[in-house]
Amino acid sequence: MATFSLRVTFLLVTLFFLPLTAQSAGCDCSEDDSSRNKTEARKLHIIAIVTILSASAVGCAIPALGRWFPAITPEKDYFFLIKAFAAGVILATGFIHILPDAFDKLTSPCLPESPWKDFPFAGFGAMVAALGTLMIDTVATGYFSRRHFKKAAAAVTDVDVEASVEAEREHADHVHMHTHASHGHAHGASMLLNAASTSQLIRNRVISEVLELGIIVHSVIIGMSLGASESPSTIRPLVVALTFHQFFEGLGLGSCIAQAKFRLKSVVTMSIFFSLTTPAGIAIGIGIASSYNENGQTALIVEGLLNSASAGILVYMSLVDLLAEDFMNPRVQNNGKLQLLINIFLLLGAGLMSMLAKWA
Repeated sequence: MATFSLRVTFLLVTLFFLPLTAQSAGCDCSEDDSSRNKTEARKLHIIAIVTILSASAVGCAIPALGRWFPAITPEKDYFFLIKAFAAGVILATGFIHILPDAFDKLTSPCLPESPWKDFPFAGFGAMVAALGTLMIDTVATGYFSRRHFKKAAAAVTDVDVEASVEAEREHADHVHMHTHASHGHAHGASMLLNAASTSQLIRNRVISEVLELGIIVHSVIIGMSLGASESPSTIRPLVVALTFHQFFEGLGLGSCIAQAKFRLKSVVTMSIFFSLTTPAGIAIGIGIASSYNENGQTALIVEGLLNSASAGILVYMSLVDLLAEDFMNPRVQNNGKLQLLINIFLLLGAGLMSMLAKWA
């Protein structure tokens, strides 16, 4: 419940700041009106909302199908390949799509020389966001893990005490006593293993929550930029590119959600939440299109800083929480064929998403 509230709060804060980009600071860098066609643009906006919403939902839903198709469950080797592909997509999104755009926004000639040209704010924002993600990741995982381990340790102690009392009562039958004692210790060891498994599950859930927060920032921004545009020649390639873009990002997020083993209700909620972010951004863009100037100082600063933060989060999550953990997994290290395939799928995901940068 707390994590859901965190997502809602984060999105509300994002949506609060994004309309500020509609304010123009009077910069001479104005938009070109020659290619505008409001009627045609609105038709393309509707198509964009439908296609991007569908692609996002399908991409996020595919890994969740492991509930009904055992071949793609997190326990299977195939899942490592899906997750490697998705991690490559997320990594390329951060490095190729978001971070360069943040640098472009924050070094625009429409911004004053000081302080925006005197310091690399885009790189600094990405670094701060990555460090902040590390802190949130470790603190949240440590807190919930310690709490579960304490509960498990207390339960194990209770089991051992009960076994000892039962053994003393039945001391006349040595074999019977030994059986109960062994049963108590075995049960205690089993509970410790379950606690460790629960700790890993908690970490997977923290990863999926933090990753979703990083993705939705960028999703809202790109949706708003598309919705604010009234040039059909600009919108058409963006619709195609962003449809694939959101499908791949949904695949990455869906893989993390599936590995976290949320309840079906939570899976559906998170998937819907992700799927609606870009269409929501398009709706915001349409609403502010009349006053929006993408070259206005406020627009450049807000979008640039949010993009840099989003890039830092996604780069950290893909390298640390997705790739490093899976590539060092004993199941991958002890299987040469799987190790080769997981590298190929990583490069494939990163390569395909990098190619989309030509259009979006």
